[in-house]
Amino acid sequence: MQKIVARLAQDLKIREQQVQAAMDLLDGGATVPFIARYRKEVTGNLDDIQLRELDARLAYLRELEDRRATVLKSIDEQGKLSDTLRAAIEAADTKQDLEDLYLPYKQKRRTKGTIAREAGIEPLADALWADPTLDPQTAAAPYVKTEKGEDGSDFTTTAAVLDGVRDILSERWAEDAALVQSLREWLWAEGEITSKLVAGKDENAPEVAKFRDYFDQREAIGKVPSHRALAMFRGRGLEILDVKLALPEEPQPGQPSLAEGRIARHLGWSHQGRKADDLLRKCVAWTWRVKLSLSSERDLFARLREGAEGVAIQVFGANLRDLLLAAPAGPQVVMGLDPGIRTGVKVAVVDATGKLVDTATVYPHEPKRDWDGALHTLGRLCEKHGVSLIAIGNGTASRETDKLAADLLKRHPGAQKVVVSEAGASVYSASEYASQEMPDVDVSLRGAASIARRLQDPLAELVKIDPKSIGVGQYQHDVNQSELARTLDAVVEDCVNGVGVDLNTASAPLLSRVSGLSASQAKAVVRWRESNGAFRSRKQLLDVAGLGAKTFEQAAGFLRIRGGDNPLDMTGVHPESYAVVEKIIASVGEPVDKLMGRADWQGRLKPEQFAVDGVGAITVKDILKELEKPGRDPRPDFKVARFNDGVEDIKDLREGMILEGTVSNVAQFGAFVDLGVHQDGLVHVSQLSHKFVNDAREVVKTGDIVKVKVLEVDTARKRISLTMKLDAAPARREGGGAGAPRAGRDGFARHMGGGRDAAQAPSAMASAFEKLRSGKR
Repeated sequence: MQKIVARLAQDLKIREQQVQAAMDLLDGGATVPFIARYRKEVTGNLDDIQLRELDARLAYLRELEDRRATVLKSIDEQGKLSDTLRAAIEAADTKQDLEDLYLPYKQKRRTKGTIAREAGIEPLADALWADPTLDPQTAAAPYVKTEKGEDGSDFTTTAAVLDGVRDILSERWAEDAALVQSLREWLWAEGEITSKLVAGKDENAPEVAKFRDYFDQREAIGKVPSHRALAMFRGRGLEILDVKLALPEEPQPGQPSLAEGRIARHLGWSHQGRKADDLLRKCVAWTWRVKLSLSSERDLFARLREGAEGVAIQVFGANLRDLLLAAPAGPQVVMGLDPGIRTGVKVAVVDATGKLVDTATVYPHEPKRDWDGALHTLGRLCEKHGVSLIAIGNGTASRETDKLAADLLKRHPGAQKVVVSEAGASVYSASEYASQEMPDVDVSLRGAASIARRLQDPLAELVKIDPKSIGVGQYQHDVNQSELARTLDAVVEDCVNGVGVDLNTASAPLLSRVSGLSASQAKAVVRWRESNGAFRSRKQLLDVAGLGAKTFEQAAGFLRIRGGDNPLDMTGVHPESYAVVEKIIASVGEPVDKLMGRADWQGRLKPEQFAVDGVGAITVKDILKELEKPGRDPRPDFKVARFNDGVEDIKDLREGMILEGTVSNVAQFGAFVDLGVHQDGLVHVSQLSHKFVNDAREVVKTGDIVKVKVLEVDTARKRISLTMKLDAAPARREGGGAGAPRAGRDGFARHMGGGRDAAQAPSAMASAFEKLRSGKR
């Protein structure tokens, strides 16, 4: 255990005492949000990011130690565990290194090398390797058998015996852990990955054409971006692409490859014209071509995939966090519009509490084209319920429905419209929980209600949906599903507990994400609330069946009670620290409800003077912050981009215009911005800031309100090039368009893996551009 503690401290660059304290808390059933918020003194102020990393690394290292024990036991039982081997196994830092060392001792099927050894040929192999001046033909003669073996082995010729020598030596070298590891690292640093269209495939077939950028791709394997690696692996899995590991230089015919040269150097051998050197050269070549090339490719592809999946999962988690922590509109009457063409636009109005109060279906688009009738129905609902916000789903017919809402606002100017992501709305609509919430409402209308509620409180609504169904990541079906689920669940847990939950209004799905509460306990809390009325104090949680002291400890600080018996119950102050608050108010001489919401009384206090056993100065400072801003919501204030009057279509845009818009999507190469013209514009990564930006997420995130300048408008191709460097000059038109817009298109092309050639493929790139712009990744 101490070995794991030391390793974690080294990896995370923290003290061993911090590691041990965090491990003890995690092993004791404490959650990451609880430890990060309420055990800062114990862990030395480790935050949730550090604790998540520690938790994941701890699981890996414990698995490594379990495997190490298994390997040592297995080799020891074979009687082959030397002190040197034991030391090497004990020093192995990764599972891969451990398996490399274990490879020669693994139980395996009989190989050609095994058969040759059983035939007694190993002494000949050892002799020729030790003394290459020996004549292989002469030395092999005594090993030739007079007849075939009972197992079918045939060593009745000199050639067959020498083939046995080759099999013995190549298998021995291929199981040399040091050789395998050095070769693997060299290939990762200098090797390449190639991708070609599988012979016989129709490159114009729809399912094949989407991989056009990878029909002739070659790049350094250690530098392949995540999205391109996953795209190639997907194409290989569909048997559309032939993906291979390639050496940095292909050998000339009849010449040894670079890999064979590295193997020879590792073995300390070189061809010197001795009698056995030709045979040994064949053994080295066999080691690479038959033994190590395929296993190296497998290992490096696994490494590439693991890294690419890790990046994709991180991006998914970051996008999910942005979505969950988007600014809530709060208690306003919202009309949700779930766009549709032939099936109509589904309409749902929810009141300030999120309760569904009215529904309708209008048909402004094909085939009915009842635009005026739709406006009449929507206008009537606005007047009847006092709608102040209109939430428009961003799916099919979103642009057309946004235009409908714009016309509606001309007649009812008191409201505002916002386009919101509808990802996962259909999953929620058909869920058991949705049927319980809205039992008598058609499934299609439930989606519109969900879209409306997302604007009121994105976090409270989106927790009702499986995070993987929200769809804010790329290649989500290609990555490790258990790791994706673990990461996304952690993101949801951190967001929910970071914001806090109203104990008297929260749904069961929201409560189940609170630290320490299981799904069954969350339902028990709701049942207690329905039977006994609103909670008056946090202490009443202990009256809920199945909720004990440990659960109370983990959950209480994240639950809020507004208007309860104790004002502290609406804050993030944990009940275990209420005694500290009593000391603070006693020293100030005012009741707590008079102090909450003020900071003027805190200047003369020293946190250290209120520290007691288990509650240090760090916690006291947190308590003072909570008293200054009780129950504060860390999410930003709700804002709606103010679209310019008269700018409603891409044709209305002019170069040099400065506009306000909402970031609708973020990729590494840039950000897409909704300007209210039914076509998002692209701010290329080079146009986000005057300083160098590697990834657009360093500057903006989904939902941000930003000011941009129009650099170029390509009406025919529906491309809008923007800049956030407001002093930037519009693009010069040279030979069909140069400057930033071209950089934007090329940047998108490179992102999709096509390089310059892909940027010249309008149809393929426009399709991919449109998919990413609309959020259909």
